[in-house]
Amino acid sequence: MNINLQGRKALVGGSSRGIGLAIAQQLAESGASVTLMARSEDKLKQITKSLHATYPSQKHQYLVVDFTDFSRYSEVIKRYFSKNTVDILVNNTQGPKAGTPLEKSVEDYQEAFDVLFKSVVFTTQLAIGRMRSQQWGRIINVASVSVKEPLSYLVLSNSIRAAVVAWAKSLATEVGPDGVTVNSILTGYFDTERLGELNQKKAEQQQIKPEEVRSHMTGQVPLRRLGIPKEYGFLAAFLASDKAGYITGSNIPIDGGLLRSL
Repeated sequence: MNINLQGRKALVGGSSRGIGLAIAQQLAESGASVTLMARSEDKLKQITKSLHATYPSQKHQYLVVDFTDFSRYSEVIKRYFSKNTVDILVNNTQGPKAGTPLEKSVEDYQEAFDVLFKSVVFTTQLAIGRMRSQQWGRIINVASVSVKEPLSYLVLSNSIRAAVVAWAKSLATEVGPDGVTVNSILTGYFDTERLGELNQKKAEQQQIKPEEVRSHMTGQVPLRRLGIPKEYGFLAAFLASDKAGYITGSNIPIDGGLLRSL
């Protein structure tokens, strides 16, 4: 099956590393023009130059944004949409700090809400008008398996990503008649820098080696391995294509079988 996104324009959040980068790379390989979003301009410059550009119509660019500063982020993204439109929006931000319910303050929850929810809704509202008018669009939210089976040490992510998934389901119902699909990907354990950082903290808390944390983690996955970011990119590219035109309002796990619930 050939995924052809030639002529499509994509905006991908958190795309300087990990899952966001893998999604951006696969969308570009499939023919889309990609706008990267992240904090590190040096990384973004290098990645933009390295993205595939098979078709003459492909033009890649980047935005330097900080999702933790909503006021500044809103200015940058509004300026972008005043001159650009997108067909594919991948809502992906950096994850909040790990922690348990009693460790986190109300301020921590507010900060996580601004990063994970407020920025997603704001960006989608800017992007979706064009999608509806052209009767075609793709909204893809990077979420987590923890919205179905919460992880006690990721309470901020559990809580706010669950809100994103519920919002996405409601949005899918509203914009479905306009040819716009809205789906959320429930992310399992992927071999990324973010996972390494979380494992390091867990190892310090438990006074064990990070390798032991990783080994325990892979032991929980029926496939007995971590996901490869490129595999995530394949799913995102499919959801962004015409091939997935009848899939919307869905929460799709990509977790090697980690979720035990239906």
